[in-house]
Amino acid sequence: MPRFIEGQDRHQVTLLPESLDEFIAEDNAVRVVDAFVNALDLTEMGFEGVQAAETGRPSYHLTVLLKIYVYGYLNRVQSSRRLERECRRNLEVMWLTGRLAPDFKTIADFRRDNGKGIRSTCSRFVELCRDMNLFSQAAVAIDGSKFKAVNSRDRNFTSAKIAKRKQQIAESIERYMSDLDDADRTHPGEFVAKTTRLTEKIKTLHEQMRRMDGMQRKLDKQEAAQISLTDPDSRSMTSQAKGSGVVGYNVRVAVDAKHHLIVAHEVTNATSDRQQLTKIAQAAREAMSKPRLRAYADRGYFNAPQIKGCADVGIIPFVPKSMTSNAKSDGRFDKRDFIYIAKDDEYQCPAGQRAIFRFETEEKGLQIRRYWSSECPRCPIKARCTPSDYRRISRWEHESVLEAMQRRLDLQPEVTLRRCTVEHVFGTLKHWMGSTHFQTRRLVNVGTEMSLHVLAYNLKRVINILGIAKTMKAVSSMGA
Repeated sequence: MPRFIEGQDRHQVTLLPESLDEFIAEDNAVRVVDAFVNALDLTEMGFEGVQAAETGRPSYHLTVLLKIYVYGYLNRVQSSRRLERECRRNLEVMWLTGRLAPDFKTIADFRRDNGKGIRSTCSRFVELCRDMNLFSQAAVAIDGSKFKAVNSRDRNFTSAKIAKRKQQIAESIERYMSDLDDADRTHPGEFVAKTTRLTEKIKTLHEQMRRMDGMQRKLDKQEAAQISLTDPDSRSMTSQAKGSGVVGYNVRVAVDAKHHLIVAHEVTNATSDRQQLTKIAQAAREAMSKPRLRAYADRGYFNAPQIKGCADVGIIPFVPKSMTSNAKSDGRFDKRDFIYIAKDDEYQCPAGQRAIFRFETEEKGLQIRRYWSSECPRCPIKARCTPSDYRRISRWEHESVLEAMQRRLDLQPEVTLRRCTVEHVFGTLKHWMGSTHFQTRRLVNVGTEMSLHVLAYNLKRVINILGIAKTMKAVSSMGA
């Protein structure tokens, strides 16, 4: 075949076979995986079975299995069965494992039984990034996203879903009963065949109705408001798209603002983020070893006690306030139009009057102070302020923390960096994970799986930032 590049004859015999190492280029990322895992102290990481038993059948060393998983997640191969096949056909994996080929069950059991060690390995790589001074900016973007679990929406039940399904079944039974009457009246010749078919459908629907009743009784006996049959820890969660949702888990991450590295992450089945800001921000600060840290989050994280909790430990939060009042949209003044006079502990209203302190009360565990002016009934612009007799203003006892944060938000237009930083990370992770997202069940196992995804993401980011040579040098010095 002239003018084409010709391949080697597959039956050609060589006197001196090529070594596996000759097939792996010096700038291949698999060399980083090998050096990183070899530098780890698996006992310190929390892995079990590092020391081989003196009796019984020999087992695979844990470094072999860990290398397989790190390589697999780095190359978007998460299934244990697919990893088994890669061990038998992939030259990079053969080089990495020394031509060992564990079966899929051995590979899967390693991930299930060593969750603590895998999570520690992910944290250790974040420490390595910190040692390489990749966290030069003391700023993180925090956000959460919903990831699918191994549980379809049809196998997740709430009281509302059960009631709706029972209504649909009842309507179907009524429709089939009406069809039976019509068949008896209009098609007597086909009555027997049609009756048999419709009777079977009605019987099936009655069985479904009994199943729904049993599911409701089971739901009444437990504290959780929903039941997932395939993955009991997964929960039905609403997504940003209107009218859509997913049965899965809520993944929260804190992402370094400069290099977009994931410095902290958490997997929960809590559907709301409002109580989670302080926890994930503190985890990020500890991982980055920054005494003062700027934390950017969206409105979903706005919670007064959480913001104060951040401020108390030296974390500077930037969280826009949720707009819950309809006053502005109705053409009336909202709370931002009232100026607080700290030295007098009073508010000045848009009409120039003073709203003075009246009493203090407790609402949802918070101490709230109430203010209003005695001039409200005679105010000429009262229609633009309130439809009530008096415009009452509420102030949390630590409202100054929220006011200071709002001043920071007004002075820093670059707060949009949250979206620019963290949204790309979630998009990349979901693209790597495919349409099914998580492949394991139960919260603890899903957390382990997420740690592998985060480790693979950070590893690829560092390689892209520093290059193979510098990354190899940094990884190799870990055990020194």
